[in-house]
This record gives sequence, C-alpha cells and structure tokens, in this order.
Amino acid sequence: MPLPTARGEVSGALVDALVHEPGGPMSSRGATLPGGRSLREADPYGDDLQLALYVCYELHYQGFSGVDDAWEWDPELLRTRQALERRFLDALRSDATTHDDPDAAVSGLLLEPADGTGVSHFLRDEGERWQLREYIAHRSLYQLKEADPQVWVLPRLRGRAKAAMAAVEYDEFGAGHGDRVHAELFAGLMADLGLDPAYNHYLDATSARMLAVVNMMSLLGLHRALRGALVGHFATVEITSSPASDRLARALRRLGAGEAAVFFYTEHVEADAVHEQVVRHGVIDDLLKREPGLAADVAFGVDATVFLEDRFADEVLDTWRKGRSSLRVPL
Repeated sequence: MPLPTARGEVSGALVDALVHEPGGPMSSRGATLPGGRSLREADPYGDDLQLALYVCYELHYQGFSGVDDAWEWDPELLRTRQALERRFLDALRSDATTHDDPDAAVSGLLLEPADGTGVSHFLRDEGERWQLREYIAHRSLYQLKEADPQVWVLPRLRGRAKAAMAAVEYDEFGAGHGDRVHAELFAGLMADLGLDPAYNHYLDATSARMLAVVNMMSLLGLHRALRGALVGHFATVEITSSPASDRLARALRRLGAGEAAVFFYTEHVEADAVHEQVVRHGVIDDLLKREPGLAADVAFGVDATVFLEDRFADEVLDTWRKGRSSLRVPL
C-alpha cells in the first residue's frame, strides 16, 4: 500500500523522510525525521503520534510501496520510534494500570454484565448495516494482521508456555490450511459486506483510537521486556472474543450478511472458548511459574487492552448516537 496521508507535524515529517533513501547523515537524506519539541509535546493518544507509530511498526510487517526495506532497521528511525513508544507507553502505564495481580485482572474479564453496552451489543440489538460496515472497516487494521504481533513472543517463552502459545497461534494461522487463516477469513467477511479487503486499505479512514489498539500489540510484541504484558494482552483478547463474536454473528445474520461474513465470527465463538483456557492455564500459569516477577506486567497487559478497547468503543458509539460516521473518511 502507499504511505498514508499525514495527520500532523510528526507523521508528516516521518512520511516525508520515508520516500527518500535511508542511511548516511540526516543532512544528506533530503528530509529530516521528526524530533525535538514536536515529539515531546505530541498527544500520546492523538492522530499524529499514533499514525507515526503505526507507520514505524508497519515497516516490520508488509511495508509501503516506494519505501526502501532498509528503513526497517535504520538507527535514526529507531530512535524516533523509541521516543514515540515512550510517550505512548508512559501514558498507558499512568492511565490504564488498575491491577498488579494478574488473577484479579483476568477474573474481571470472566463475568460479563447482563446489560452490556459495548459495540457488539449495539450492533446485535439495533445497529444498522452502515454502522456494521464501519466497524468492520475499523477492525480490519487489527484483523488483517491477526496473530502476527503475538507470534513475536514465542522465542521469549519456554516449556509449556511456549507450546501452549504456539498451539493457539497454529489455529489462528489456519492449522496448516491457507484458506482457514483467520486474516483470510476476515478478508472474506469484508468482501461479503462490499468492503475492500486489501491490507491496510482503511488506514487513512480509521481513528487514532483504533490505531492505538493495533499499535499496542506491536509495541508489546516487539519488546522482549514487555513479554509479560503481551501475554496478558493475548489472554484478554481470547477471553473476551467468544461472547463478542457470538453477538457479532447475530448482528450479521440480522442485517442480511452472507455466510462468508457470518463464518468468521462463528469460527471464533468455538475456537476462542478453547483458546481462553489454553492461554490462561497453559501460557500465563507456566510463564509466571518460571518468571514470577512478570506478574505485574501480565496484569498491565490486561488493563491496557481493556482501556484502549473501551476508549475505541466509546468513541464509535458516541458518534453513531449522534448520527455521524465514526470514520475519518466515511464509507
């Protein structure tokens, strides 16, 4: 895909730099990477910083057309990314941390309120087709790289935790069948709803709050020091996925979606119910048995995931209730 449209001073400087050749002194590159005041004062949850961070991380995934692959490990770019990460991570630790005990953090996920008010509840009960399509467009940034950032934790685990994590990832990647890879199933869902299933197609349209959800996965996955938080994040996804997937499957049926669309979520209802148990008892329990000092990090991974997902849901529902599009570029 092409580089996205900048959303401010930081992302603008980054996008301008990436169209030039990497390497050598900055003065010879034709553009200067963002730095100084613009980085220090950037809103850690804002469009500008989140897009810049997303662009930095995307160099480790599929990259961008016209951007030299050598930028992925360019020292100056990595220093810029580190500054962005610090702003984001410091804000998350300050705003999202509510537990230091992973058992307490996970326990809070196991019971759903009877009168839930999240996006999946809204779409199941009263959402319209245009709102469902917007939600899927937002989530495509997440789902079309489903399980990719989490796989980075595998070299950092040992024993039963590694085996259990690999087993879940194997399922996410289709259990050996290319047509069953969950990202491919989501692409089929998008096509069924008349959306463009191309990777990152809706990057310019989605909000900073969705970018933050995806950026957190990349942040936790890329840093060995954050392996405990990555495991806590993954446990949160698997624990909350099954009931939410059931509601979204019902929404799709109510709104007349085809079987390809419905299948993505019905597949997750059963699969993630199993994955929840594997991650909780296989990955978390064994990791903390080997490295008990990571307990607070596991809890932070749970808290940060809930915090960012709730912010995203609040924004989407607020705009819909006002009769407005939740996307920066409406469908």
